[in-house]
Amino acid sequence: MRKLGLACLLAALCLGGGLGGSSARADDFSGLASPQFEDVSASITALAANGSAQADAALQALEAHHLFSGADGALFIHAGEVCQNARTGEATTCPEEGLKPVRVNNRIRKVLAGVQAVRELSAPQPEERIKAAETFYTRHDAALLPALDNALSSEKVPAVREKLMQAHAATVLAQPPAEGAQAARLKAVGFLAEVGGLEARGLLAGVAANVGEAPDVRHAAQSAVSRIDWHLRVWSVLQNAFYGLSYGSVLLLAATGLAITFGVMGVINMAHGEMMMIGAYVTWLVQQGIKMTVPALEPFAILIAIPVAFVVCGGIGVVIERSLIRFLYGRPLETLLATWGLSLVLQQVIRSLFGPTNIAVQTPAWLSGSIALGGLDITLNRLAILVFAGLVLGGLMLVLRRTPLGLQMRAVTQNRRMAALMGIRTPKVDALAFGLGAGLAGLAGVAVSQIDNVSPNLGQSYIIDSFMVVVFGGVGNLWGTLAAAMALGMGGKVLEPTIGAVSAKIAILVLVIAYIQRHPRGMFPVRGRGIES
Repeated sequence: MRKLGLACLLAALCLGGGLGGSSARADDFSGLASPQFEDVSASITALAANGSAQADAALQALEAHHLFSGADGALFIHAGEVCQNARTGEATTCPEEGLKPVRVNNRIRKVLAGVQAVRELSAPQPEERIKAAETFYTRHDAALLPALDNALSSEKVPAVREKLMQAHAATVLAQPPAEGAQAARLKAVGFLAEVGGLEARGLLAGVAANVGEAPDVRHAAQSAVSRIDWHLRVWSVLQNAFYGLSYGSVLLLAATGLAITFGVMGVINMAHGEMMMIGAYVTWLVQQGIKMTVPALEPFAILIAIPVAFVVCGGIGVVIERSLIRFLYGRPLETLLATWGLSLVLQQVIRSLFGPTNIAVQTPAWLSGSIALGGLDITLNRLAILVFAGLVLGGLMLVLRRTPLGLQMRAVTQNRRMAALMGIRTPKVDALAFGLGAGLAGLAGVAVSQIDNVSPNLGQSYIIDSFMVVVFGGVGNLWGTLAAAMALGMGGKVLEPTIGAVSAKIAILVLVIAYIQRHPRGMFPVRGRGIES
């Protein structure tokens, strides 16, 4: 039945003049050797309706420019060292003289594409038929209307019918207005208005601007364009908000570590961004090492890099605290200058080891691609960062509330002197807190390696925003850090398309300053006698 349906579709196209200008000959192949493009078109149509394996092979060879004709009208498929008789498929020897490629022009290419699409419309798999309908939707070829009408009359799968109706409506509207076609064009306008999207908007805008169109059709098209524009703006805002959530998740990972070191120790660590940068480079090293040693684990390299980056950056953080920071407690200006100098040193070390150019951290296949949700395109890598940030925040809260180290850190944050008098070894807590903050920055580096360039300057892009998150949310408060990270991330990304990236940064900074003037301790200030005094 499918084969019979294909033959009927092709016959309808032939009669409609879409895939050829003459009827098929007795020998379906003979027209391919003709110098007349009309004969070639007719032969292509006849071969497609024939449906045999050899006919398909000849059409594929023609599309790939591997079909040749001899002086006596013989046809050969000549690809590389292989030569076959196009009619029989038997291996043969191609003549050395008089062999010419079958000529292909734009009209022939159009015929071949139409034949392929019509063939797919009668495929047994619904996925293939949907693909063919999507091809018809973008082509707008009036010659394919008979094929679409025939396919719609027999299609039973709702999803395929929907795509076929979209293709039919788009094809109808792409043609010049004709006498008696007003009702069909009005129906097509209404259907494409429901479909929406940029492709439909382009067609409807053309109809709305066509002075030869009927007034009611033009009015309907103008209304449809306005509706589609509104929906596109809404989806654009939602898309930017999703990007803002993923960016806010990276800021959350970076700022949680900064909130711990700043909240517990009162240290303004300007080298915190470099811990992110080291975490991203560790991710690349893990990926390269697994690729060279255990290639089978390469898809999971990003998961293996998570604990490695945390341990490496956490260890570096402990070393920095023990060798530099502990000598500068109570001297905030010197601490700021020392960590800023350290950040420059770390950048130069990485630049010397890996070079100044960007390196590529490969995204695994299971994090590639996206999920379409209406007009929203949810990329899997950004969605994974959202989930990862939530898991890290949950784990950190569990550590702070359910472990001895967490309780000691909270005690030192609220009242350092009282904690020391109660027997808590504050220097040890400081070292572990600094290491934990650096480890969290390393996790942020793992996440940011999937959506940003990895270079020695990576940390500089996030350090200022991370400090803003900590101050805006409330120093040492994780709930405040979460709220501030998401607010700043989403606010910036939503404003960028309207006022530009630079102006959006300035606007966010001005709003944060205005808020801090009224609420100096942020949205969620930490409570405690030592802090309040």
